[in-house]
Amino acid sequence: MIDLSNSNIYQQTISEPIIVKGIGLHSGVNTIMKLLPADIDYGIKFIRKDINDYNIVDALWSNVTNTKLSTTISNKFGISISTIEHLMSALSGLHIDNLKIEIDGPEVPIMDGSSKEFVDLIDKIPIKSLNKKRKIIKIKKELKIIDNESSVQLKPNEQFAIDFEIDFPSQVISKQSCQLQLINGNYKTDIASARTFGFEKDVDMLRSNGLALGGSLQNAVVVGDHKILNKEGLRFKDEFVRHKILDSIGDLYLAGAPIQGYFYGNKSGHRLNNLLLKSLFSDYNNFEYI
Repeated sequence: MIDLSNSNIYQQTISEPIIVKGIGLHSGVNTIMKLLPADIDYGIKFIRKDINDYNIVDALWSNVTNTKLSTTISNKFGISISTIEHLMSALSGLHIDNLKIEIDGPEVPIMDGSSKEFVDLIDKIPIKSLNKKRKIIKIKKELKIIDNESSVQLKPNEQFAIDFEIDFPSQVISKQSCQLQLINGNYKTDIASARTFGFEKDVDMLRSNGLALGGSLQNAVVVGDHKILNKEGLRFKDEFVRHKILDSIGDLYLAGAPIQGYFYGNKSGHRLNNLLLKSLFSDYNNFEYI
């Protein structure tokens, strides 16, 4: 999202190619992904290199086709890329506006379950400033989506702030809340390393449905009835809610530009994040580009 204390008001891309290799969390498929520099106003696009025709998918809210346990985007020919939210979150946190992403399979690698490895790889090379100012989406009206006990909200604010609450029927997680303003590069220290999580009791059910086939203790926090199964423990005492923030930052970056506003999520996930963006763009009175 946007750091208004930051001087990077110009569009940015990376200065040289980055190669990423890893397994897909849900597909269990090993994938090679190349992050490539892109020009002004290119945006963020995925290109399926294992498919010859109609293989470009724009990373935009309007292309989201599935939000079950991850965010999937597809083009009008049905070509899809899934589990994009952690990479999108890293690109948002590092203010990357334009990027060509070549990938040889249907799912972005899960890496360690957070966005830290994407951030570290991009941090190793210079970020390239482009000769055009960033377009920023300034929220003008309050928007709210409610679904039973879950809700998401966007409100006008002078910078991007995020506030999230979770409440799981698990004594290990229970209630957690976290509020952050993304300023001075604190995405890297406060959010990037928070890992995705799941429950031990759900593993067999997920795998029987073709999900979490690549999941392991190396790329997810696994929650048992009374403890966390990962030997190294948690990276933050509130790592669960921080990961929900990481996901939301990635989902909201599908707006196509950084958002200037206050986001609140309560027991919500990918589906409500996408419904919120649909609501935002359904009426031009809700926002303005600055």
